[in-house]
Amino acid sequence: MSNIVIISGSPSQPSRSSAISSYLENILVTEGKRVNTIHIRDLPAEDLLFANFNSSEIKKAQSLIQQAQGVIVVSPVYKASYPGVLKAFLDLIPEKGLVNKVVLPVVTGGTFSHLLSIEYAFNPVFSVLGSQEIVNGVYMVDSQVSYKEQLAFADPEIEQRLKAALNNLLNKLPREETIK
Repeated sequence: MSNIVIISGSPSQPSRSSAISSYLENILVTEGKRVNTIHIRDLPAEDLLFANFNSSEIKKAQSLIQQAQGVIVVSPVYKASYPGVLKAFLDLIPEKGLVNKVVLPVVTGGTFSHLLSIEYAFNPVFSVLGSQEIVNGVYMVDSQVSYKEQLAFADPEIEQRLKAALNNLLNKLPREETIK
C-alpha cells in the first residue's frame, strides 16, 4: 500500500488549501491509500522560525515525509511564490529528503498571473530536495474553488484536472490503481 503525505502550506484556517488537502485525503483514503496530512500552520511557529531541527513536532513531520512514496504539496501563492511558513518548513526537510518520492504541487492563487509559480517557485525547491519525479501541478484561481462548509468547484474542469493529476501521481508509484 502506498504511503502518501499531503503538506498543506496555508498559514490560515479555514483556507482553500486546507479544503483541497481534505478533499484529496478523502479521495485517497476511499481508495485504500495510507495518507498523512501535515498542516504547516499547526507546527510550532518558533520551531519553524528558528529552524529547530530537534523539535519533536518537526521530527515527526520529517519522519512522515521520509516514509512516504508520494508527497502532495497544497499551497496558496503569495506574491508569485509560496508562503514563508511553507518555505521555513521545506528548509527543515533534510537535504535530498525527497529522493525517490513522487511530488505533486497543487496551487491556488488570486489571478492567472501566478500560473507559472509552480514552474518557477515550487518545482525548483522540490528538485533541490532530490525529487526526480514531479508530476505536472494543478493551478487554480481562487474564484474556481470555494470552501464555505465544504469544498466546491465552480468549474468542473478543475475537479477533473485535480483528479487526473492525482491519478498521474498514483500511476508513478509502485503497483497502484487509478481513481475512477
